[in-house]
Amino acid sequence: MATLMPTYARLPVTFTHGEGVYLYDSKGERYLDAIAGIGVNCLGHAHPAVTSTITAQAGKLIHTSNLYHIETQELLADKLAEVSGMDACLFGNSGAEANEAAIKLARLYGHQRDIKKPTIIVLEKAFHGRTLATLTATGNRKIQAGFEPLVPGFIRAPLNDIDALKQIAKSNPDVVAILMEPIQGEGGIREADAEYLRAVRELCDQKSWLMMLDEVQTGNGRTGTYFAYQGVPVTPDVVTTAKGLGNGVPIGVCLARGGAAQVFSSGQHGSTYGGNPLACATALTVVNTITEQKLCANAQAMGQIIRDTLLEQLSAQGGLDKLVEIRGRGLMLGIELNEDCPGLVEQALAKKVLINVTAGNTIRLLPPLIINETQARSLGCTVADLICQ
Repeated sequence: MATLMPTYARLPVTFTHGEGVYLYDSKGERYLDAIAGIGVNCLGHAHPAVTSTITAQAGKLIHTSNLYHIETQELLADKLAEVSGMDACLFGNSGAEANEAAIKLARLYGHQRDIKKPTIIVLEKAFHGRTLATLTATGNRKIQAGFEPLVPGFIRAPLNDIDALKQIAKSNPDVVAILMEPIQGEGGIREADAEYLRAVRELCDQKSWLMMLDEVQTGNGRTGTYFAYQGVPVTPDVVTTAKGLGNGVPIGVCLARGGAAQVFSSGQHGSTYGGNPLACATALTVVNTITEQKLCANAQAMGQIIRDTLLEQLSAQGGLDKLVEIRGRGLMLGIELNEDCPGLVEQALAKKVLINVTAGNTIRLLPPLIINETQARSLGCTVADLICQ
């Protein structure tokens, strides 16, 4: 391991293969995967349709570059436009790249309106990536430290405070967009209120700002609708997504509608690998599987079962006093405890369940969308046991 830079505090386990919602380690032990590669493996592991698509596409064509038409890319773009209500797609390889594209789009949009220093509003406790621009947009001083100077052109505001946005609008004529997560993932599964999102949409319309939603984690069925904004409903000008889109194959996309879809022109943005035949063929299979197998509805139902089981078990074990609240939608759940729980991930690993803790005291659950009722109840019981132990 000496050849790896120490950017991760890795857990003492190595997985060799997976099937459905389960992973198997090098000793043959089975684990219920309730974090799904940080929200990536939405169809679980070794999904037969995904495996078949990757195998078939790899045998034909993996990469050509965007110097040429790519059939699978065009088919995927059409499908994503259909499920999102957007007009156009720009492909990259990750969520950070998708957000970088959105930031560049907003700046170019501003310059096209003769705004010399285009400014983007971002929110406290947000997470948008680890490139320099997305790191600056992220509302976590801890992960910014040491990487200064940060990128100028951002103003930060609190979540769910429309008055704060209105005050910024009055004092800063250079604002061109707001970038925000419908549900903050790294920030502790904190949801933007429906009323707030509608008010943001109205303010953006009034000020000719772009409403840009980071759905890197919330998209692709995770919250019970294909995109979280569809559950409000509200329609952004720009939306980014990645993670679950490729079920483990790296892909990200920036989608836009209306005038925002026409901002970029040839040569103003690009990606060598972005939207390659293999990634797009895989993502198209993922999107079709989510929609055809009604996995958005399953996410809603199974998320509720996990909540109900957890509350039942906490009540039965006398552990409700340790719970602050359960937040989130669908299969994106945050279980906030009344104190930090630094050892809980390791304790869950010992119980053969993979979870994550974010914001110090919030258990984050992001199980695959294919999880069934028995597995959901088992997960709720195990998390309750962990909280009460």
